[in-house]
Amino acid sequence: MTTAIVAEDESLLREELVSLLRGAWPELDIAAVCEDGGSALEAISEHRPDVAFLDIRMPGLGGLEVAAAAAEASPATHIVFVTAYNQYAVDAFERGAVDYLLKPVTAKRLAAAVERLKARGKVPDPASVAAIIEQLRATLPAVPGTPALTWITASVGKETRLIAVDDVAYFQADNKYTVVMTAEGEALIRKPVRELLAVLDPATFKQIHRSTIVNMKAIAALTKDDSGRGTIRLKNRPETLPVSLTFMPIFRNM
Repeated sequence: MTTAIVAEDESLLREELVSLLRGAWPELDIAAVCEDGGSALEAISEHRPDVAFLDIRMPGLGGLEVAAAAAEASPATHIVFVTAYNQYAVDAFERGAVDYLLKPVTAKRLAAAVERLKARGKVPDPASVAAIIEQLRATLPAVPGTPALTWITASVGKETRLIAVDDVAYFQADNKYTVVMTAEGEALIRKPVRELLAVLDPATFKQIHRSTIVNMKAIAALTKDDSGRGTIRLKNRPETLPVSLTFMPIFRNM
């Protein structure tokens, strides 16, 4: 049976894509439906699906980053990008290593993509996929929108403090709260990790575990053990942070 995962952060578009897929490809087993890039990468690592439908723009890890990491986590997975940027993407997609769906996705376009996927069969060529990802990185326009978060209000005991985001070494989920760790100590906020991913600068803050986001500027070193997992040593904190195997490909160039 052919398996797939779907990753789209907008709930209505996500539900519509899943519904269209069930109609166009009834025998397809949708192993996971994800709301963000980190969850999508974990799902790809866990299920090793035949196909991954990835929204290019998602909180935290975007579709391009997920696809690049998936090339190591699940090399046999075919990538289908979901995008609104037809004029920027067509040249790259026509190389044939990946497919794409334009938003809003139509039944006709999806049916054509499904037929191509069924006919393709062979394992994607990693070099071709990597080249397409780099071309898309260079050509896709920046998305105008809310500026990245620069300050947060956090609780330290009975005090409420204003903390510059640049001073944060990492964020870590803790039950109903998120721990904000700086060189001076920890504070608490109620915003969950997933919501933080949507407002932090993705070039500076990277998810390294289901429950942890690290400030790349706070990293002193990254080591890798024999199993492929990583450990981050921080510049101004004594503790180390584990990097799950799923997220290690993000750090391949460090």
